[in-house]
Amino acid sequence: MALVPNRVAAEGARDWLGSCGKTQLAVSFAESLWQSGGVDLLVWVVATSRASVLSGYVEAAAAAMGTGLSGDAESVAARFVGWLGQASRPWLVVLDDLSDAADIDGLWPAGPAGRVLITTTNSATASGEHSLFSKHGARVVPVGVFSSREALSYLMGRLNADPDQRLGAIDLVKDLGCEPLALAQASAVIASSALSCRDYRGYFAQRREQMAEPAAAAVTWTFSVEQADRLWPGGGAQSMLALAALLDGHGIPAAVFTTLAAREYLAEDGAAGPADRERARGALLASERAGLLSVDMAGALPVVRMCPVVAAAVRAAMPDGMRSRAARAAAGALLEVWPADDQQAWLATGLRSSAASLQRAAGDLLWAGGRHRLLLRAGQSLDSARLTGPAIAYWRELAAVSDRILGPGHPDTLAAGQRLADAYLTAGRAAEAVSWFRWVLTDQAHALGPNHRAILAAQRNLGHVLVAANQLDDAVTVLGGALSAYERVRGADHLDTLGAQDELAAAYHAAGQFTDAIQLYRRTLADRERVQGPRHPATMTTRQKLADAYLADGRLKNAISQYKQTLADRERVLGPDHLDTIAARGALGSAYHSAGRMASALQLHEQACEGSERVLGADHPNTLARRANLAHAYYDVGRLTGATTLLRDTVARCERVLPPGDPLTRAVRKSLKNIAGNDSPGGRE
Repeated sequence: MALVPNRVAAEGARDWLGSCGKTQLAVSFAESLWQSGGVDLLVWVVATSRASVLSGYVEAAAAAMGTGLSGDAESVAARFVGWLGQASRPWLVVLDDLSDAADIDGLWPAGPAGRVLITTTNSATASGEHSLFSKHGARVVPVGVFSSREALSYLMGRLNADPDQRLGAIDLVKDLGCEPLALAQASAVIASSALSCRDYRGYFAQRREQMAEPAAAAVTWTFSVEQADRLWPGGGAQSMLALAALLDGHGIPAAVFTTLAAREYLAEDGAAGPADRERARGALLASERAGLLSVDMAGALPVVRMCPVVAAAVRAAMPDGMRSRAARAAAGALLEVWPADDQQAWLATGLRSSAASLQRAAGDLLWAGGRHRLLLRAGQSLDSARLTGPAIAYWRELAAVSDRILGPGHPDTLAAGQRLADAYLTAGRAAEAVSWFRWVLTDQAHALGPNHRAILAAQRNLGHVLVAANQLDDAVTVLGGALSAYERVRGADHLDTLGAQDELAAAYHAAGQFTDAIQLYRRTLADRERVQGPRHPATMTTRQKLADAYLADGRLKNAISQYKQTLADRERVLGPDHLDTIAARGALGSAYHSAGRMASALQLHEQACEGSERVLGADHPNTLARRANLAHAYYDVGRLTGATTLLRDTVARCERVLPPGDPLTRAVRKSLKNIAGNDSPGGRE
């Protein structure tokens, strides 16, 4: 079901009529279902952007699926949608204020046990036989203004403290056109003053004659602004309102408004006396009493909410000087409350949404005097939340703006380009990352010179991404040049040089040049043993890579020898349940399997599966891959029933927790089909 405005504003006019109480109806419906036991799972997602939808789905998946969630946000969200499709418990997903149908592309929740409720003011999203709602069979429910009876009941309920204020209520309801937002603002002003409904009608009629916009709320909000100033004569109510209007009114962390940046802004903007926390809170609460925003203290984090159309009106009315000061203050305030890490997902989501809203509203104001630090922090938060698609779009836009304002060779522009390249690589789009890594390297070399530390790192990064993009000849050439530069600038025994040797050896391995890879890995291993010690984690990693190269070259005896030493060293240094130890155990099992030493292979594969399940969980992709390896070992020793049973269970787990079309799911399903369709080579169990 989709709740949409019954009336749409004329083209070019502010959409006052879009604020018709859709979210409040959605809240009431969701609460009713939850309290009656009609749903066991309730998911509320603010759907104003792709990043916001993904963040909401990831949080819901963590709470509902009860499993370790690997992969980026897109894959976790797809997994959650798949889980909803198979769930037997009744659920409701609310997508509030959906702005663009593309933001839920591939993420429409569906399933026999579920319901979906969407609110939107975007008529294009809902209209037409090819709209998103028509495609999914959603019923579109237009939400209009109150009926006369509903409007009068609402107004009388808000004015219950002083019955005399109700005088003229019926006529005021008619004048306001029963618009929910206009009624909320008018009742707030009347309730917080000595006015009656009749008094308010007189002021309303006079001002409406002076204004071009026909919607009643286009008038009532102006009275609310004036009332906020009267309620807080110390000053600052309008300044606080301007600050809120630049942020995301769906849920601004309330702490933003009492930060040092916000308090200094209030003092600078004419608030009398010192800009202390109480003065900031007073200005905020005055705006709430006047009906311009609300302060929600019910959740884990107090938040400030503001109707989007009111925020748009406030922004349109701001003088340029006020907008500039408010934008700088808002950016500083967000940075103050933004934690060093993003462990609190709900806080990070709100801060990212407010930062995005500020960027849209402020434009180039956040670039005055150079890129504001908030712009970098917001992008880093997208990266750390594994929001790979939104991160790519963000860094691409930031790089373009930086190039326009600061120039292509500016350090901030290069940094944005590097972040974009990293985002492409994280998203598995290595081919697109290559051009950006090349661009960063070229521009940095011009600015810093060929022997600068950053240039050496950029060369190595370019080689790494060329391997990921399967451009192996270029990778070998670039990494060979990087290694020579490291040896010349940093010295043969420097750790950066040893890292470059490992990268070049990996490129040789990927290109099928196993002899070259083995030779270079052996050299690096000897260097690491001498410089770092035989049981340093980096030394053990190089040893395992050497073993991998031996195995790929068919030199099984050498591979097994190196794997055995790696496993023994990791067990001694890292412990039996360290992820690197478990990986070494599985790798040695695969080497034994290739050598036909099946008893040892089975034992190690079983131990690797047990360890992975114990540390990562039964549904982690690494555990699922190790279960598939164990099933193949079972099959090769003739344990067909065990192999089939294990693969069936693994397929079921893959389909439940991995996104549709995941390569691991396809591979395990194919193995099950092959094994179930063949006789055991060594007899049946």
